[in-house]
Amino acid sequence: MSDHTSENLTDYWLEPTDLARLLEKQNECTFMWTNRAGQPFGVVMSYFSGTAPDTLGVPTDESLWLTCAAARARVPAVRRTGYAAITVTGRGSEVGSGRTASFRGPCHVHDDRAVRDWMLPRLAHHLRPDSVDGAQAMLAHLDTPNRVVLQLIPEFRLDFDSTKMWVTARDAAPPGRLD
Repeated sequence: MSDHTSENLTDYWLEPTDLARLLEKQNECTFMWTNRAGQPFGVVMSYFSGTAPDTLGVPTDESLWLTCAAARARVPAVRRTGYAAITVTGRGSEVGSGRTASFRGPCHVHDDRAVRDWMLPRLAHHLRPDSVDGAQAMLAHLDTPNRVVLQLIPEFRLDFDSTKMWVTARDAAPPGRLD
């Protein structure tokens, strides 16, 4: 590591396997966009990471998938700008605190039934992997008439693994960060 201070975080990225695990195990993110005045705003949303099949006619890049009611303010904002950002943290998941990944990129708003039929069951299973009945109930909850699907295709990523930093500053490490 080049510089073992908290001001130079260059070497404290997530390893590819840790990033994949974070995206798989976590199911909430902060979704961010800008309003008409150019002011940033964000909300916590459920998501999953994956690729769409070619048959859907949508971009098939690795994407972060979310859903909300079309009436939410983020929908016209994303339609207007075509961009959004997402931050995922390991807090609350088995990945643990101190591991984060932020993504920025084009964001597509899909309001067609075929995309919802593909995406909503996957999101329901990601949110309720422990129970087939629970996933079915979640799907019934999510599948509403005025729902849209948001597809963020990451073009830039910034991630961080605090464990790498705390190894160099053990005395300052918060409890549990080196376990």
